Formats: sequence, structure tokens, C-alpha cells
Amino acid sequence: MPHLTSPTPGTAGTGLRSGFGIPGFAHPLVAPAEWAELTRPGTPLHWVVLNVAGNGPGARPDPQCLDAAGRLRNAGVRILGHLDTAYGARPGGELISDAGRYIDWYRVDGFLLDRCPAERVALPEVRRTVSTLRAIHEDPHIVLGHGTHPYPGYLESADQLVTFSGSWSDYRWSQAAEWTADHPPERFCHFVHGVPRGHLEEALRIARWQGAATIYFTDRTDGWGRSDPWESMPGYWDDIVSRIGTGVSE
Repeated sequence: MPHLTSPTPGTAGTGLRSGFGIPGFAHPLVAPAEWAELTRPGTPLHWVVLNVAGNGPGARPDPQCLDAAGRLRNAGVRILGHLDTAYGARPGGELISDAGRYIDWYRVDGFLLDRCPAERVALPEVRRTVSTLRAIHEDPHIVLGHGTHPYPGYLESADQLVTFSGSWSDYRWSQAAEWTADHPPERFCHFVHGVPRGHLEEALRIARWQGAATIYFTDRTDGWGRSDPWESMPGYWDDIVSRIGTGVSE
């Protein structure tokens, strides 16, 4: 059984209040303002992904990432190491090796297994990898980054599943899988890019209706000259922080 998310400030009852899961900003040298903003008191953060070398921890400790991780840790923010499963193509041993470097160098609190396969046939291998991660880390928070609704059995191995990752044009017409209604919102995450400011409230309502407590919405898209829309903050960051922090979206 997974280790369920423990209560955080703003938690009511047994479920988390809506908050942010940051998929991973650009390197702190490129995006210093973004990383600094994450330590602002009162920002409703569930966790932040650290992706040092684009697809993992890199070959050696990175001084700027060490500093950024230290600042987040001092602010009480949960840090997850980015592990790229390549939809099941990467051997489990490579993922565990990367995880060990994240633990040793950056003292991460858990892991996001990005590009995680979603099919039933891949579940045993993912389960073995997660079991090993739990064996080498005292109490890791595990997020499986499918980006779509996976076979339901994956939820048994993880604390959270990313059940949507994509564009606003797809998100606004999306539907949650029926089986997710049997589980609390704290188990699910949605990442949506290209959300216009004028549709922000609509996006928040969709997340609430579909039962996802951890979100990241941005107006950035690939068309902004970046290869990854998650690498910088949305232009309406202060607005969405205010909405989530005051419970407007609840």
C-alpha cells in the first residue's frame, strides 16, 4: 500500500486542499526568479520537482541546484527527484542509480517517475522499481507521471498519479476515468499548459470536478520559444497563488 500524503498547512479533513505540484523549472541559473518565488511564505506547494540535467541528477552535484534545494528544504517544501522512465524503456537499475544520486546529493523527499507507462502489462516492472525506491529511501513520496489515466492498479504503488498532462484545448474537453471517483483528490495531479488567463477559473473548476488536488496551470506553450512549457512560471502566477491560497477554487 502506498504511503499517503501527510497533512500540510491548509489541509482539511483527510484530503489535501488544492495546491501546486511544480513539474520542474529550468535550471536555477536560467530561471533564478522562479526558484526564489517558490520559497515565498504561504505559497500552496505540495511538491517541487528537481530535474538537474534535463533527464536526471547529472554526473556530479550541481552547486546552483544544491543551493536551490537547500532553500526549498529550509522553507519546508517537499522536493522530488525527476526520474525519466522513457515509457518503460529505461532499465530499473538505471532509475535506481539516478535515485541514489538524488538522495545522496540533494536529499530529496521522493520521486516523480516521468513518462511512466500506463498499460497493465508494464505494471509489474513499475511496481518493482517503486518497491526498490521505498527500500533505499526512508519515506519517499512517489508520483507516477503517466500524463493520462493508467490502468487502476498503478495507484496501489504510488502516493499520487499524474492523470493529465497536456494542453488546455485537450483539458477543457477531458473526462476523468470512472474508477478515480473511488479515491480522494489528494491522489491525483493535473498539469495543463496554454491556459489563457481568462479561462483560469474554468480550469480550476475542471480540476475540482475531476478530483485532482495537485495542479500546475500555465499560460506558457511550446510556442514561447521554450522546449518545455513547464520551465517558467505563468504570467498569472500571483493570481493563481491567491486563488488557491485563499480557497477560491474550493
